[in-house]
Amino acid sequence: MRVFTTLDEVAEAVGQDLGASDWVTIDQDRVNRFADVTEDHQWIHVDVERSQAGPFGGTIAHGYLTLSLIPWLGSMVFALDTPGPKLNYGANKVRFPAPLLVGKRIRGHVTFVELNDVPLGKQLVLRTTVEIEDEAKPACVAESVVLLLA
Repeated sequence: MRVFTTLDEVAEAVGQDLGASDWVTIDQDRVNRFADVTEDHQWIHVDVERSQAGPFGGTIAHGYLTLSLIPWLGSMVFALDTPGPKLNYGANKVRFPAPLLVGKRIRGHVTFVELNDVPLGKQLVLRTTVEIEDEAKPACVAESVVLLLA
């Protein structure tokens, strides 16, 4: 894991591939718990039997479940130990190119895209590609924004 202790180190890493997280299996229990929290119990996510005959041959993870795992996956790749608080500021672009079948393994591949000055400090834009093991297309590609307060 790469640890950044200064904003200069963060700036120097812009454009660099920081690497990938560990592989993590997405199991049905995790999907069911996410469905409970978000009240999204669409059968394609939670009905194992019915989804066997569905378009993907099994249940798939919610796109927003995959998106919500990005900070955790990123924490296996890098740490921002810079001075001041860090805040999730938002997302510039999020896409879900391929369904994530339950039982598959994913990992997050991280790149720092840009670092910009803002009145309160710096804005770091990073791209995370959530790869699916043995699949050509990723489950998610997202540009997230972190506010690094002075």
